[in-house]
Amino acid sequence: MSQDVETIIRTLLSDVLGLSSEQVSALQDDSELFGAIPELDSMAVAGLLTELEDRLDIMIDDDEVDGELFATFGNLVRFAETKVAE
Repeated sequence: MSQDVETIIRTLLSDVLGLSSEQVSALQDDSELFGAIPELDSMAVAGLLTELEDRLDIMIDDDEVDGELFATFGNLVRFAETKVAE
């Protein structure tokens, strides 16, 4: 499932932020997101969270969202994988 989650998140970043397939494909585990991708602002975070819930059929509580969640691509993928496994 982890590859599926990663693929879904890559598609999500492309769909919600309008990133090119090259930008999304280049994301590595340690690639910085928030602060490094201009398209990822506070409004985009809200959209990403909503889409994550919809596409992965998960619920994300407000207290689970912090600066670390969107710090790197790997953090976001690991968080999503953990939520899917619950």
